[in-house]
Amino acid sequence: MTKGQMDKKEFAVQTTGNVTGALGVMAGIEYGAVVGTALLPGVGTVIGTVIGGILGNKLGHTVGVQAGHALVDNKFVNSITKSVADVTQSVTQSVANVTESVTQSVANTAESVTESAANITKQAT
Repeated sequence: MTKGQMDKKEFAVQTTGNVTGALGVMAGIEYGAVVGTALLPGVGTVIGTVIGGILGNKLGHTVGVQAGHALVDNKFVNSITKSVADVTQSVTQSVANVTESVTQSVANTAESVTESAANITKQAT
């Protein structure tokens, strides 16, 4: 994505596929080892682990990519995402406006206090 080879949506889809692929590898290794051990203890465990890991990765990645596309291409999810982004932008702008207003008010108050202190000092001398 940083090289411009894919957009944010495709990045999200591929990331989902990678995560579920990793989960598939873990599950595939575990269940492959169990099946391999049941069929042929020792060697079957190793073979089952390898085959289970490969199949788990493939299945997990495929399911993840499909789920990622379903989420990214979903109009309802996209409208919620846009609404959240709009609210976030609105709140950010409001906070910036309040911050600017408070900063200006503090500056004005400091200026008034400084002038008052100067007048008091002038009258005292």
